[in-house]
Amino acid sequence: MHVGPLKVKLQLLCGNGFAMGPGKADLLEAIERERSISAAGRALGMSYRRTWLLVDEMNRCFQEKLVETLSGGGRERGARVTACGHRVLAAYRALEAQSAMMAESDAYADLIAVLLETPLPGKAAPASD
Repeated sequence: MHVGPLKVKLQLLCGNGFAMGPGKADLLEAIERERSISAAGRALGMSYRRTWLLVDEMNRCFQEKLVETLSGGGRERGARVTACGHRVLAAYRALEAQSAMMAESDAYADLIAVLLETPLPGKAAPASD
């Protein structure tokens, strides 16, 4: 999310991995819309393998799966976002909205007051002895 020159990227860690972040939130929304993991990946310009790896990582980081696949002889095929997935997505998007309010804070105003539009030219490193 961009707010003026402030860029906020929320990532929820799980061990050494990322349980949730902006890309995974977008993927959950695409799965909900497309009703398919592979179609969601295509819609987001992701490879089939990358899409499945992200879904697998999300599913392994929460107490319940966020995405479940539907297969078998019945009429439903594809994938769906579970109730837990909807809960996680809603909470993540709420945190994003709350973090956007940082741009309205006094601390942010103090930083912007002394921030240059572009960096000054770099100086050459001093010669070593």
